[in-house]
Amino acid sequence: MKSARRRSRELAMQGLYQWLLSGAPAGEIDAQLRDAQGFDKADTEHLDAILHGVIRESATLSADLAPCLDRPIDQLSPVERAVLLVAAYEFKSHLDIPYRVVINEAVELAKTFGGADGYKYVNGVLDKLALKLRPAETQVGRGQRS
Repeated sequence: MKSARRRSRELAMQGLYQWLLSGAPAGEIDAQLRDAQGFDKADTEHLDAILHGVIRESATLSADLAPCLDRPIDQLSPVERAVLLVAAYEFKSHLDIPYRVVINEAVELAKTFGGADGYKYVNGVLDKLALKLRPAETQVGRGQRS
């Protein structure tokens, strides 16, 4: 069974995918998500935070991601772009979620919704982004590995 947080990330990612393709207003996308199958099983507070936070901060999040990418962000598939934006937002705004959990959840989203090897790309980008946005936490994590 999926956790409420995972379901909220899935729905947020789907909403952001729609937003990236259509440019529809956040409120319209939000209303459609509330009718989605499984909405009742989602952590709605987390979903709202991600969806509205990413849309509100998309320019900043995209700028944070840019140095970690091998091409301009608008050349990524909409699925990979949405997944990376969700993770970048969680890195910055949800410090209570360990960076490894953010990466693992993003990889799972990419495996579920993205292309065959998209999750590998997402993992690599987020490893770099974690070093930039969560330096103290990633140093502790790397120190424990050796």
